[in-house]
Amino acid sequence: MKTKKATAVLATAIVLALSASACGGSDSKDDNSKGGGAGIDAGLTSVVNKSDKKGGTVTFEHSDVPDSLDPGNTYYGWVQNFSRLYGRTLTTFKPAAGKEGLEVVPDLAESLGEPSADAKTWTYKLRKGVKFDDGSPVTSKDVKYAIERSNFAPEALSSGPTYFKAYLEGGEKYKGPYKDKSPEGLKSIETPDDQTIIFKLNKPFADFDYLATFSQTAPVPQAKDKGAEYVKAISSSGPYKFESYQEGRSATLVRNPHWDKATDPIRPALADKITIKFKVNPTTVDQHLMSDNITVDAAGTGLQTKTQPKVLTKAAEKAKTDNSYAGATSYLALSTKVKPFDNADCRKAVHYAIDKASVQAALGGDTKGDVASTLLPPTVNGYQKFDLYQTEGNKGDVAKAKAALADCGQPDGFKTNLTARSDRPDEVQMATAIQASLKKVGIEAEIKQYPSGKYFGNFAGVPSYVKEHDLGMMMMAWGADWPTGFGFLDQIVNGSAIKPSGGNNLMELNDPKINKALSDGIAQTDDAARTKAWGEVDKLVMENASAVPLIYRKNLLYRPDSATNVTVTQAYLGMYDYLLIGSTT
Repeated sequence: MKTKKATAVLATAIVLALSASACGGSDSKDDNSKGGGAGIDAGLTSVVNKSDKKGGTVTFEHSDVPDSLDPGNTYYGWVQNFSRLYGRTLTTFKPAAGKEGLEVVPDLAESLGEPSADAKTWTYKLRKGVKFDDGSPVTSKDVKYAIERSNFAPEALSSGPTYFKAYLEGGEKYKGPYKDKSPEGLKSIETPDDQTIIFKLNKPFADFDYLATFSQTAPVPQAKDKGAEYVKAISSSGPYKFESYQEGRSATLVRNPHWDKATDPIRPALADKITIKFKVNPTTVDQHLMSDNITVDAAGTGLQTKTQPKVLTKAAEKAKTDNSYAGATSYLALSTKVKPFDNADCRKAVHYAIDKASVQAALGGDTKGDVASTLLPPTVNGYQKFDLYQTEGNKGDVAKAKAALADCGQPDGFKTNLTARSDRPDEVQMATAIQASLKKVGIEAEIKQYPSGKYFGNFAGVPSYVKEHDLGMMMMAWGADWPTGFGFLDQIVNGSAIKPSGGNNLMELNDPKINKALSDGIAQTDDAARTKAWGEVDKLVMENASAVPLIYRKNLLYRPDSATNVTVTQAYLGMYDYLLIGSTT
């Protein structure tokens, strides 16, 4: 297998892209240096304000609530990043600056997976001596159980991805550990001893080491599991454990006394305490960062549009920013199950009608991203440049939009609903710009706002709710599950990813050609052939017209003076690496 080579190719592409905007800042060697001292964009390719000093409290704030802090019930990128503080996965991304941060390294496992020649069987050996926060040993059975509960029990845990269910032998029939009480569980995950776990797949999966980075492989002791209530008493396998957890309000993590650095070569675990507070107004989060009252904005999506001028117009403040590519695309999902978007020509009318330049301006200009024409962003392995719905200056084309409306039997336009996340003012502003564009061609879109913490679990990610409330258009921002085309595309365009709730295939796209192209691509053990396949899948999705690419996202991140060991990780959507970050306070 040659997954490392694919990662290296991607890393080089990202570093070249980032260096175009970097200002050559260097690492700060002084433990007492200020976060802004390294200069603009220094965190893109280096670790800013380096320190090996233990102690202090790292403080996070977030504008809403997480889908869940349970490693087996989450899909938000920031939680995947954050959960590594208390949950160790089979593999993870190396906590390091620049291209090194894209390298997959062993975590709970001793080494990367051992694949069979056909990439259908993967074997991992767990490190010895790893313990939960109650002192009990972590075994391969705990990893097996974690995967079974997270992928096969949607009645309790609905928010995570569905890769294991789709690719493990018998996954389509297994009912999960809450319904299937057989002692062996899912037979295609074997645990011949406490240190060995073997995955038997129904088809080749060349990216399995990437899949093993998911928080779903963080071990869970079956005796401690309480389904959806497990989030209130998570068993830690990492350097921090939960001291307190208040649903929808806050959480506090302290050191896990049973964590042994000898078993964990990648986590510095410098802070004594980590706190996170939820439901803080996003502009207030920005203010707290700039006044150095908190360490990190947990969402990792950067300063709000209205905050940017306060930072970009002052040299001293701008020096504390990192304008990172997020490896993510903002797009408009068109439900293929809500009329009139069950008609491809009606979907194409929206493509031509939208003034993407105005959407970019609403988001905050080129500081927040570039106009998109594909789902795959340029920094993800497999990207191919093309534009099937090109308009002059990205300002839309009223004539082509009206022609498409005539072709779909709606010459005078139609009414529909457009969703956006209420606690993301930039997204609401983008939706408002889209609304204005569509009005010019006779499409009247009423904006419906929902909280981000429940956006997928209760609203846009629930097909029955979408149909019942005629949610024809849904704002969406998506980053790669891992930095390859398959890791980006599969869960948003594959029919097998459609779920009763918590889904991310908001278009309910279930096209046999697209499904087959994804399956064939991931079966390729040749790097070049696999990479080429993802651009072809992207073209098939664009031909289907169920997703309107809007912006290749960038984040304007801010480093407060007290933050130490600050560096951007492209593996987690261009946010800061939460495993490294520390604080002088």
